[in-house]
Amino acid sequence: MLALLMIVGCATQQERAERRAKMQLEIALAVTARQLRIDISSMSTLRYGSKIVTSDYFLELRGDTLRSYLPYWGQAYQTPLGSTSIGLNFEAPILRYSEIRPKPNKTQMEVDVKTLEDTYHYLIDLYDTGKAYIRVSSMNRDPISFDGDFAPIE
Repeated sequence: MLALLMIVGCATQQERAERRAKMQLEIALAVTARQLRIDISSMSTLRYGSKIVTSDYFLELRGDTLRSYLPYWGQAYQTPLGSTSIGLNFEAPILRYSEIRPKPNKTQMEVDVKTLEDTYHYLIDLYDTGKAYIRVSSMNRDPISFDGDFAPIE
């Protein structure tokens, strides 16, 4: 019985290691191709604390385009006349992109975009486990951050 438990335990550890290696490879390929999606699970605001959000929100990097469908709670200092935008919802060409690997298990991407309403700076930390942390700052709004999970674009 003890031998059977040891074999099952080893198989479980091996399966976990294989899943981790597969996730690391998927993330590395997605970052290299700039084809990735982060599904958002929570947000942290400067003024209103943290909130769990529905699974509808995401951030996508598709080559030279950023698709942002994120909620926003915070102070907007200036909005264009007639603006109907709620949240950080837009698709825009990337003005500047950089990526570094500051730690063996973490890729950090910086993305700058400009819309009709504002200029945004996204700092994305993507871990080999698939967890992601996004910080968004802009010219006319309070900063906000999001937690989420990597999802490959199909």
